[in-house]
Amino acid sequence: MSFGEPIALRGQVELERAADAAASADVRFPSAEAQFLEGLKAGDATAFNRLVEDRHADIYALLYRLTEDAEEARDLTQETFLQAFRNVANFRGDADIRTWLYRIAVNQARNRWRWWKRRRRDRTVSLDAPASDEHAAPLSASIGDDARDPEEMALARERESALLSALRTLSRPYREVIVLRDIEGLSYEEVAHALELNVGTVKSRLSRGRNELRRRLEGSL
Repeated sequence: MSFGEPIALRGQVELERAADAAASADVRFPSAEAQFLEGLKAGDATAFNRLVEDRHADIYALLYRLTEDAEEARDLTQETFLQAFRNVANFRGDADIRTWLYRIAVNQARNRWRWWKRRRRDRTVSLDAPASDEHAAPLSASIGDDARDPEEMALARERESALLSALRTLSRPYREVIVLRDIEGLSYEEVAHALELNVGTVKSRLSRGRNELRRRLEGSL
């Protein structure tokens, strides 16, 4: 053994001890996000209020796009957070908290949709459109948000109105995947988790939904 080897060995031992100490510190001092989640699961009111403040606008926007009714969206947003509060202790962390909330919101919208359907106050459209390119650009790209003058801004608003009107005529399964993927910007995996589907089904519905939506928007955008 050379003179330098004992020094090297001592250095390696010290590095390993430092790594162990850091790992122990991580256990003793969890991250702020982990503390937040633990507070939620423990029923901490402050943590839940923060969740509502951080995600209320996102959930309302999602539900408004699914229902196209401001009052309905407000009501369902409250129901979503009420269900979240009741079930947060069971949150396992399989997905992030936003995707978990989106799943609850979508289920609330579905339940309300079924309620209206039973009373024959809502009708959906049956679609048999062939699948189009699943890698096509999101339909929201056709609206654009870079208007530079009042005329362009007015045109952008008209396009958005036309898109939302056409979206409202789609059947619920297509509308859900388009809103979550193309408007909310979730990944395929996040959409699948929120809708409790496999990724292949999400891509198939998205392709068909986009194709049908483009057909309905012909001449409008």
